[in-house]
Amino acid sequence: MKRLLRSQPVQSALAWALSLYVRLVARTQSWRVMGDEHLRLMAGEAPVIVVFWHETLPAMPVFWRRAKAEGMTRPGTALASQHRDGQLVGNVIGFLGIRLVSGSTSKGGAAGLRGLARALAAGHNVALTPDGPRGPRRIAAPGVAQLAALSGALVLPCGAWTSRAITLNSWDKMRLALPFGRGRLVVGAPIAVPRQGWEDALPAIQAGLNAALDEAAQP
Repeated sequence: MKRLLRSQPVQSALAWALSLYVRLVARTQSWRVMGDEHLRLMAGEAPVIVVFWHETLPAMPVFWRRAKAEGMTRPGTALASQHRDGQLVGNVIGFLGIRLVSGSTSKGGAAGLRGLARALAAGHNVALTPDGPRGPRRIAAPGVAQLAALSGALVLPCGAWTSRAITLNSWDKMRLALPFGRGRLVVGAPIAVPRQGWEDALPAIQAGLNAALDEAAQP
């Protein structure tokens, strides 16, 4: 049974079904966006790096839809982990129309970051979870700051919260939203990372992510 569940046809079917569920939630939730002026940077002249904590990953397609409503026409590229669970998440994102680069911000990170750098150079907005694929939770790996320093792209820290959700028993405590609730999306102020001394920007990125999530979770 485990071998069957891990087979490519079953994984593809599961990813397709999950992508339909994500679309259902996105359309039936009542969403409030905070930080519209920052969200509009996704439709600006230069591509940006959109970052989330791993637990809020299911909300990423909602951000993409909102950015398109603000005039974004750039393609989107996301980082998909080489880990089995990460590949499933990546397939779901792929079904939602976002392109994929294989890698992570830790293991296999060099190849993934090169792929994201190429995507930024081609004019794509890119998205990644700095604490993925397997934690530690809410601790940003250095890859996001390295990518920003290499590319010169701004980092947009984002957070999301929904009133109706199931908290999964996983390392990241991911919240899987349920339909017909209320959602809040927060886009924090952009963070510029210098090419030299990029390490000093990592605490600011981590703090920006925590602040965005805390603001989104406020009643």
